[in-house]
Amino acid sequence: MSENLQDRYSPQGACFGCGPSNTQGLRIKSRVEGDLVVADWQPEKHHEAFPGMLSGGITGTLLDCHSNWAAAYHLMKQAGADAPPCTVTADFSVKLRRPTPTAGPCHLVAQLVEISEDRAVIEASLEAGGKVCATFRGTFVAVKPGHPAYHRW
Repeated sequence: MSENLQDRYSPQGACFGCGPSNTQGLRIKSRVEGDLVVADWQPEKHHEAFPGMLSGGITGTLLDCHSNWAAAYHLMKQAGADAPPCTVTADFSVKLRRPTPTAGPCHLVAQLVEISEDRAVIEASLEAGGKVCATFRGTFVAVKPGHPAYHRW
């Protein structure tokens, strides 16, 4: 799949991290490469915590949103569905291993580690400047009718 998941399945999505229609958001573009979901994202000066280094909160948002899409993709694939279920984050942890430089792009890699009918566990990393700067593990759940996120894409 060459088209990114967000534009294909949620072109009107307003999420700060991954919504294509949020002009003030991060607008992550996640794509499938084999069993991995990857993305490249370029920080800007206003994403910095201090000169030349990315805010840890932005790092967490990038990993959370990107991993959520990885979970939705894998749940869709497992179900043989034409579109991903709407998924939300149940829990996540981020380890900030080193400061993330903003001079070049950030590369995100997410992989499935566990899956059931309505949830997936994803592990991911954020690399910049040729080094892993942060790692992530999160659980994502497909929501049902009545949940505020149901049918958001």
